Amino acid sequence: MTKNLYPLLPVLLVDDEKAWLNSFGLTLHSVGITNVITCNDSRKVMDVLREQEIGVLVLDLTMPHLAGDELLAQVVKYHPDIPVIIITGLDQVETAVSCMKLGAYDFFTKVAEQNRLTTGVRRAIEMGALRRENSSLKEHFFTDTLKSPEAFSAIVTHNKSMHSLFQYIEAIATTCEPVLITGETGVGKELVAQAVHRLSQKSGEFVAINIAGLDDTMLSDTLFGHRKGAFSGAELSRKGLIATATDGSLFLDEIGDLDQGAQIKLLRLLQEREYYPLGSDVARSTNVRMIFATHQDLESLQESGRFRRDLFFRLRTHHVHIPPLRERLDDLPLLLDYFIEDAARKLSKKKPTYPRELLILLGTYNYPGNVRELQSMVFDALSKHQNRTLSMDVFKAYIHKCSADYESPPTSQPVETAFAVLDRLPTLKESGRLLVQEALNRAQGNQAIAAQMLGVTRQALNWRLKQEG
Repeated sequence: MTKNLYPLLPVLLVDDEKAWLNSFGLTLHSVGITNVITCNDSRKVMDVLREQEIGVLVLDLTMPHLAGDELLAQVVKYHPDIPVIIITGLDQVETAVSCMKLGAYDFFTKVAEQNRLTTGVRRAIEMGALRRENSSLKEHFFTDTLKSPEAFSAIVTHNKSMHSLFQYIEAIATTCEPVLITGETGVGKELVAQAVHRLSQKSGEFVAINIAGLDDTMLSDTLFGHRKGAFSGAELSRKGLIATATDGSLFLDEIGDLDQGAQIKLLRLLQEREYYPLGSDVARSTNVRMIFATHQDLESLQESGRFRRDLFFRLRTHHVHIPPLRERLDDLPLLLDYFIEDAARKLSKKKPTYPRELLILLGTYNYPGNVRELQSMVFDALSKHQNRTLSMDVFKAYIHKCSADYESPPTSQPVETAFAVLDRLPTLKESGRLLVQEALNRAQGNQAIAAQMLGVTRQALNWRLKQEG
């Protein structure tokens, strides 16, 4: 793939005036729209469209052989997903209305301000990408298959919700729009970002950075770089991570921690696809695919004024929310086996077997740290493992300790409980019986695990069951 091309699909300029083609092509290049091809014979346009995919068509209205409005009708009929911008030398309202009725996306005059023309092309690029994305989503919805399952090989799952996410990611991966990945700590947001990059057909690097704690100046220097002498101590120039990620993807984790000044600069980067290195007054364009992640609720942050509303809506053009592990416990057998094998290899130990009850025990835990927490639990257990069968003691101790740590502290304020929805409160005896039954249900009848969940010994639980017959 040619270096520094944006967008992924080229913009085709059609005009019989070669001078205008060259001039407008250079103008588009100056604002970062570098994937541009030209044609000065309208009769060849349909052949070009058959031979390669085109993202946007910019079409002169008055041309010899085949006029722009005639060509427009053919393009709309045979290639309806391509946005067509009509350009004319005269500002004629009737002509503009006629072209829009025929299916043109927009209409401009050649004497219009250059920034209006380039903004119109950029909007058309985004519209074309959204049309292709919608078509791809429909295709994935009806086929229910993945075209590139290998892109998700690092994510261990057979969960249906995760499979649906993968289909969505395949549909949006080749667009140029930003992707926002949300989910609790430890769900694997960076692994998903890497999958987006692999599917994006980008030839450049995947560059990741955690921006939590970076203020406006530090973020600008890290992302945009600086010129030599830009500030005290800047003895050498620094190109910044955006330049490092050219033709690739830039992953910014913990986007919810950005301060207001940094948010403004990031918004400009997303809207204009250009930035200023520190100490420079010359804008640099970029074709980097921007991927963001956060464990925070950005909607709440923007409602409280801590996160810009315009940036919030710009970030979530494409939104991927990864469910927590407790909502996909069907992945536990796969994850447990994978992490046991991984830990055994790293610790140079033989992979042990594990008792069937271990999966039941793990299924009773809430996993506030999600997949990453499960991985740490397994690694800790393997590091202490001595026998052929993996002991459950390390897991039991960890779950018991964490469950005790997460108990709600006493408070003078009213606390919402599970009994709030009941018209009649059950007696203590009834409540105890129901609680024991729920523990046994979650433990799949295993009394030892149920007893641990209830915070009693197995003998105490067994006695209670006998008392109740």
